[in-house]
Amino acid sequence: MKHTPTIRAELDRYLQQEGLSIAQFGQLAGMNRGIVSAIVTGNKSMSVNQLDLITEAMGLPEGDFYDLFIENYIIDHPPNMRRIEPFLFRCAELDKLDAIRRVVGAIMDNLLYSPKLFDIAEELLAQGRNAAALLLYEGVAEAEKYQHSERLAVCQYRIFTIQVGDDQSRNLKAATLFEPFVERLDEIDQLDALKDLANVYRSSRKWDKVEEVAKIMRTKAEIQYNLKHEHKSRECNESTKKLTRPLFVYISYADLLCASVYEAQGDYQQALQYTYAYANLDWIKETDEDTQHWIGLFKHWAKANVIVNKLLSGDIKVLQDYVEYIDTAEDTTQEDRVIQLLNIMIAANRYDIDVSNIIKRFEADMVSLSQQSSSDMYTQQVVPDYFAWCGYELAHYYLHRSFYDDGFKHLMYSMVSYHTLNNETYFINCMGLFLHFRDHSAPETKADFLNFIEKVWMNNVKKNGTVDHCG
Repeated sequence: MKHTPTIRAELDRYLQQEGLSIAQFGQLAGMNRGIVSAIVTGNKSMSVNQLDLITEAMGLPEGDFYDLFIENYIIDHPPNMRRIEPFLFRCAELDKLDAIRRVVGAIMDNLLYSPKLFDIAEELLAQGRNAAALLLYEGVAEAEKYQHSERLAVCQYRIFTIQVGDDQSRNLKAATLFEPFVERLDEIDQLDALKDLANVYRSSRKWDKVEEVAKIMRTKAEIQYNLKHEHKSRECNESTKKLTRPLFVYISYADLLCASVYEAQGDYQQALQYTYAYANLDWIKETDEDTQHWIGLFKHWAKANVIVNKLLSGDIKVLQDYVEYIDTAEDTTQEDRVIQLLNIMIAANRYDIDVSNIIKRFEADMVSLSQQSSSDMYTQQVVPDYFAWCGYELAHYYLHRSFYDDGFKHLMYSMVSYHTLNNETYFINCMGLFLHFRDHSAPETKADFLNFIEKVWMNNVKKNGTVDHCG
């Protein structure tokens, strides 16, 4: 049987090795002599704060004894949350995720500890310590997987939002795993969950799922909106404060999502009907500043998208209307700019329109957006996909007009972006466009593309394993 060393023994050995008395070490560590003595003799357990002081006084790295702390004071001991809670926060500060994983594994056999671990996870999430919070949410979710509780659903929602990142394939998997838990959430929380799900499906261009989720969100939001104004109860008004948007936004945003579905499918007439729906906001009863802000946004989006749907359906004469709208629109964000340019490029490539002068107006605005980060699911998921798509459309435009340097520059950006997003379909589209025009590429450009493609291939081989040769 393997003997587990103890922190007490390590400290005792250090005192003998350095020839220090308990009093002298207490002075070094800034600790009371009696506490040090009780720890050395084994008459007293220690807190993580005391452990940190001892570790520092011994000249060891922060957290050096944390594995031993788990062995000595947590595993095979009745869980003491007064000791465990500060230890978990300290592990999170030092990014000692393996230690957190061990603690969770040691105590989560008992469901009594789920509420406390969940509260700690919520606090860590509020502090921005997402990786540490994720381990706790996963631990609570695993322990409560047969409980059908609201807490389990919230854990699954948190796991989903934390896991969503650059990789669209992983995001889609996370969305698929989370979706069955939406109905177990509080009715108000369901609205933000559905909004986030829809945006992940939208970034992956899973249009049938976008429409399905959007319609569910609209129905639920309408029910809550009617309840709010029929009863005007304080409880209802308080619950809606948890939302990240005013309640009416979820109704109108569902219409906007459905419009994007039909636009993507080329049904511009149906897309226009949904666009007119979210442009008509006379039914909204609230008049506060936040409401007015969102009403302004929807009217702004609707005005632009009415023109866009006409443009993409082949009504080329509205292009000038769109450009004038862009030039005069107030409060245009960088996200708006990338979508505006993308719409123009799709129309230009589809109907062979010369838009070179229009492109120049956008160049200065397109540099910084790709480097921005955001916790908002739309900005985090949908906008990067639009950026990569825009790069592809620009490359298509320039290459077909024999502006090869510009074309290959945008194509490389799009290829790298789609690789980062792990969007295999559109990465292959980029490869096809490169191969079609490769004879027009400079030697160094061709080398850059081929080196990148080989690097992607090698990474896939490492990730998925090699294939045995036959014959």
